[in-house]
Amino acid sequence: MEDRTRLEAMVRGIWARDPGAWTDDAAQLQDIPRWLGWLEIAADMRRRAVQELVTFAEEVRGDGFTHALLLGMGGSSLAPEVLRLTYGLRPGFLDLAVLDSTDPAVVLDYQRRLPAEKTLYIVSTKSGTTTETLCFQRAFYAAAGARTGGRAGRQFVAITDPGSTLEQGAADLGFRRTFLNPADIGGRYSALSYFGLVPAALLGIDLEALLDRAEEGMRACRPETPLEENPGARLGAALAGYAAGGRDKVTLSCADPFRSFGYWVEQLLAESTGKNGQGLIPVEGEPLEAPAVYGDDRVFVAVGTHDAYGEARLQALEGAGHPVIRLPAETPADLGYQFFIWEFATAVAGALMGINAFDQPNVQESKDNTNRVLREYEAAGRLPAVEEVSPGESAGEALGELLREAQPGDYIALMAYLPRTADHDAALSAWRVALRDHLRLATTLGYGPRFLHSTGQLHKGGPDSGRFIQLVSDDPEDVPIPEARYTFSTLKQAQAIGDLQALLDHGRGAVRIRLGADIPAAIRAVAVQTVPLLPVWDAGRETGG
Repeated sequence: MEDRTRLEAMVRGIWARDPGAWTDDAAQLQDIPRWLGWLEIAADMRRRAVQELVTFAEEVRGDGFTHALLLGMGGSSLAPEVLRLTYGLRPGFLDLAVLDSTDPAVVLDYQRRLPAEKTLYIVSTKSGTTTETLCFQRAFYAAAGARTGGRAGRQFVAITDPGSTLEQGAADLGFRRTFLNPADIGGRYSALSYFGLVPAALLGIDLEALLDRAEEGMRACRPETPLEENPGARLGAALAGYAAGGRDKVTLSCADPFRSFGYWVEQLLAESTGKNGQGLIPVEGEPLEAPAVYGDDRVFVAVGTHDAYGEARLQALEGAGHPVIRLPAETPADLGYQFFIWEFATAVAGALMGINAFDQPNVQESKDNTNRVLREYEAAGRLPAVEEVSPGESAGEALGELLREAQPGDYIALMAYLPRTADHDAALSAWRVALRDHLRLATTLGYGPRFLHSTGQLHKGGPDSGRFIQLVSDDPEDVPIPEARYTFSTLKQAQAIGDLQALLDHGRGAVRIRLGADIPAAIRAVAVQTVPLLPVWDAGRETGG
C-alpha cells in the first residue's frame, strides 16, 4: 500500500511539474521544470503544427526535392531514424537518411550517393552548438554553395531552440526555413516535437494518426487513470523495481516493423538514468536465445507481436523465471504511443531511483576531452599517443585480462569507431553473441561517435559494471571540414581518444584495439582470441536455431 501511495503521488507530481519528484537538490529543483515540456507537446503540436508541416512537405516536393539528409546527433537524429525505418519510404515523398557519424567513409558515402541538387539538408540541434552537426553543415553547405554559385540556402532547413546560435546562423546563410522548437524539451524527449515531426512530414507520415496515438498515451498516463491501467507508470515502476533487485539489464526485443525502436529507447534510458553510479542498462540488438545463456540480471521488454520463433523464446524465458514485459504495438502509428509511454516510464523510473532524469553531466566530459585533444593536435600537428593493441597476441592478452576481471552482473560494451556497414555489423554481432553465450554477460554494441550521445553517459556515470572494448582503424580517405584546422578523420579519432580517457579517469576497465585494413577479418581474428566461437554446451542445454 505504501508503494502504491508513493507511486500515485509521484504521477501527480510529474504532471504538476514538481521537481521534488526527482530530487531535493536546490540547484536541480530550479533546473528540472525547464525540461518538462514533453509532457504535453503532442497535443500542442497537433493543434498548431500539423497543417504547417504538411504544407511545408508539399512545398519542398513541389520544388523538386526527392531526398533529405538529416544532420544531427542523439536526440536530434534517433527518432527520425526510427520513423524512417519503421514506416519505410512512401512513393512521391522524400527519401530521408540520417548522418550521425564523423567517420569520413560515412560522410563521403552520402556526398557521393545522394542526388546533390535534389537533396534537402536538415540541420538539427537543440543547442545550435553540437560540434558534429555544425561540421556536417559546413561540409554539405560548402559543397552545395560550389554547385549553386553561393545560393545553397534553399537546400537547407534548421531545427533548433529559440535564441540558439544556429537560429542566427541559418538566417545569415539564407536557409529555406528554421523551425524553432519549444526550449523546455530535452533532446532525448523531443521525438514528438519539431525534431521528430519535421522529418516525419517529409517522409509522408500521417502526422494526425501518429499524434492521436501519442495523445492516447498521454491520457493513459495521467493521474486520473488508475495505476493498474497507467502503462507509463507501470513500466517505470517495474524497471526501477527490477533494477533494485539486481535486474538492471533492460533487454529489448522489438518485433517488425519496430526493429529499430530500440535505438531510441537505448538513448532515453541510458542518458536519463545512467548517473550517480546507478542506471538502467539498455541492451539493444542482442538476438533472443535460450534461457541458459542469461544471468539473473536481465529483464526482457518485448515490443510488438513476435513471430513464432520469437514468441517461443519469450515463453521459454518466462518459464525459466526471467521477467518479460510485453508492450502491444501493431501499426507504425503506434510509435506515437510508445514514444510517450517510454518517456513517462523513464521519468517515473528516475524518480523512484532518486535520479534526475533530465541532465547528462558526463556527456559534456567527453566533449571537453575531445576539445582538449583537438587543441593538442592543432598545437603539435599530431594526435596524442594512447595505449592500444593490435589483433594478435597482445590483443588476446589485454582482452583476456579485461574479461577475467568481469563478475556476474557486469556487461561488455563494444565501442566501434568504424563506419557502419553490413560486413562490420555481421562480424561485431557474431562476436558479441559469442561473448554473451560464453560468459553469460550482457553485451552492448555502439558505433562512435554516435553512442557518445546515447550510452556514453551511462558508461561513465552509471554503475561500475562495464568492460569496455574500443575498436579503431585508419581511414583510407578523409574529408576536410570547412573553417576548421582538422578533418573528419581527425575529429573522429579525437573523439575516440577523449572517450577512452574519460573511461579511464572514472576507473573503468577498457582496452583499445587498432584493427587492420580488412576490418571484418580483424574483428573475427580478435574474437577467436577471446572466446571460442562454438562454446561447449552443457548436457541438455538448448542451443536454439
